Amino acid sequence: MSGHRPGMDMAALGALAEPNRMHIVELLRDGPLTVGEIAERLGMRQPQASKHLKVLGEAGVVEAKADANRRIYKLRPEPFRAMDTWLGTFRRMMEERYDKLDDYLRELQDKERTERTEEPK
Repeated sequence: MSGHRPGMDMAALGALAEPNRMHIVELLRDGPLTVGEIAERLGMRQPQASKHLKVLGEAGVVEAKADANRRIYKLRPEPFRAMDTWLGTFRRMMEERYDKLDDYLRELQDKERTERTEEPK
């Protein structure tokens, strides 16, 4: 088994692993921005921001729209939906484990109550 789940885009996940790119994604979460705005808000040079945006674009995380001589970047929802679906499998697994733990703890509490009421006085 390769470890790759259908719908989980490893390129997108890999692109997000770099801190500067994650910061760019966090900025774009609030809405589209130009390269210059991103560079300014993150305190980096524009070529550096462009390089990170290129990686994010190649991974399918962002898309650019030309507006005169500027490029406006925005997040693409698809990779985030795929990640949410993938993470959902772990959520369900953890919820099942918590449910089993709750059941076990209830059994222990019931047993303790029963033993206390059956103790001779």
